[in-house]
Amino acid sequence: MSIKHCDKHDCERQRLYRQFCAALVAVILLILFVVLIVWLVLRPTKPRFYLNDLTVACLNATSSPASYLTVTLQATLAARNPNSRVGIYYDRADAYAEYKGQQVTVPTALPVVYQGHLDVSVWSPFLVGANVALPPYLAVSLAQDETAGYVLLTVRVDASIRWKAGAIITGHYHLRVRCPALLTVNGGQGSYGSIAGGGGDGYFHFQRAAPCVVDV
Repeated sequence: MSIKHCDKHDCERQRLYRQFCAALVAVILLILFVVLIVWLVLRPTKPRFYLNDLTVACLNATSSPASYLTVTLQATLAARNPNSRVGIYYDRADAYAEYKGQQVTVPTALPVVYQGHLDVSVWSPFLVGANVALPPYLAVSLAQDETAGYVLLTVRVDASIRWKAGAIITGHYHLRVRCPALLTVNGGQGSYGSIAGGGGDGYFHFQRAAPCVVDV
């Protein structure tokens, strides 16, 4: 068995190649280490969302021959960046409304914004759903809630965000926001009140139910 030896030029080339690979790996590890240290020091906090108002222009369910819901809402949402050293890019954000887990409006795109340190952004999207098919049990539940005088809707925001710390910008993160919105019906009297049947200014009135829940 003979041992093969590389010539002088091949050995030099292999040595340089190994040194280059080692240097490249070291640089990558150093960059990752610096990013990790910066991230741990800054520790970005997820944004805080508030549902300041929900105006109901139309909330009308029909039950014959099938159950459909027509909805027109205007929500006022505020988002605050609580970080003093980290900014937030909202690259995409959609708002919509749900009733007991079923989406009842189409997604409405919110304006794309960059939120600086401790900044607050406010959006007032219209949330609309025309002839949304409802399962029979949900149509019955909505009628019962309206009769009882209270209807609980949920305003949701589905967004894609990035964090910015100095010159460092992260990849995209999925932001999910859930804002409960309690509506009183006819001043809490429900559909048995003096203006039974619904409609009219003030028939549905927004009451703050709970803070928005934010998940990233």
